[in-house]
Amino acid sequence: MNEMAKYKITMNKQNDRSNKDDDHNESGVATRLRPKLKKPDPYRVLLLNDDYTPMEFVIFVLEKFFKKNREDATRIMLNVHQSGVGECGIYSYEVAETKVTQVLDCARQNQHPLQCVMERK
Repeated sequence: MNEMAKYKITMNKQNDRSNKDDDHNESGVATRLRPKLKKPDPYRVLLLNDDYTPMEFVIFVLEKFFKKNREDATRIMLNVHQSGVGECGIYSYEVAETKVTQVLDCARQNQHPLQCVMERK
């Protein structure tokens, strides 16, 4: 039986005093049981600093793939440049994996060694 299709049926006996021969007057309400859903684990997408990727390209990547405005992209880029790593965002596993792949593909196409990784938060 499909887990989503399970029902709980509650039966209530109704005693009809006028008809004592029929003790099987029952009514039921079918309620669907909802499975407990767990929130997906969050993953951080991080850019790693290198000595060759131009700062402007890092800003471009943040604007294009992470939908950051110019100010936020510049702030993250400076964090990458100064501390060696910068957080681009927090996503579900599948979304984080896709963004990492997009960034790495774009960096390779533009001949930059920019590294992008994901880690569980």
